[in-house]
Amino acid sequence: MSESRLLSILQNSLEDCDLAISVAQQQKLIAYVSMMDKWNKAYNLTSVRDPEQMIIKHIVDSIVVAPFLDGSEYIDVGTGPGLPGIPLAIMCPQKNFILLDSLGKRVRFMKQVAYELKIDNIQPVQSRVEEFNPEVKLDGVLSRAFASLKDMLHWCQHLIDSDGVFLALKGQLPVKEMSDLPEQFAVLDTIRLTVPKLEGERHIVKIKKQSKRYP
Repeated sequence: MSESRLLSILQNSLEDCDLAISVAQQQKLIAYVSMMDKWNKAYNLTSVRDPEQMIIKHIVDSIVVAPFLDGSEYIDVGTGPGLPGIPLAIMCPQKNFILLDSLGKRVRFMKQVAYELKIDNIQPVQSRVEEFNPEVKLDGVLSRAFASLKDMLHWCQHLIDSDGVFLALKGQLPVKEMSDLPEQFAVLDTIRLTVPKLEGERHIVKIKKQSKRYP
């Protein structure tokens, strides 16, 4: 699959997106897809095998989240090969992303991506989420296809305080999951995303930890 063909697919899908994206950013996103395709053969990084499908299902599906990142320090939990963290880091070079995954092969891949594509605002880390303690104060926790909202909050609640937000990237709006949140959490907002050329719905569920109330 030629990179020029992939670039054309990306540019066509971006025509329906209200995203400012430079040529250099587009080229990095395509180079990332090419690396994912190459490493996928040996490392089984993602179930999506076709680079053309990766553009829509992985790249565009990730970068549409960029306008909703208000802070500067984020962690992407269960990131796999770096999704959505690496595309968002390319889109938002002024923000920093910790990319957390428990599998060494995925972390090795992400470190190679950072090296080859000169992405200096990502920090790939191999760890289970419940064992990881960030050294910086985080503004947000990103999760994409990680777990139910309740499980995500259970495993990730130590990562941020009441100033931070949890951004769960979901397909259909998980109404039942939202009604089943632990009482110390509240849904701040739900945002319907428009992902060109992708079938099905996409939403961000924005959740905040409640400040402790004292009698």
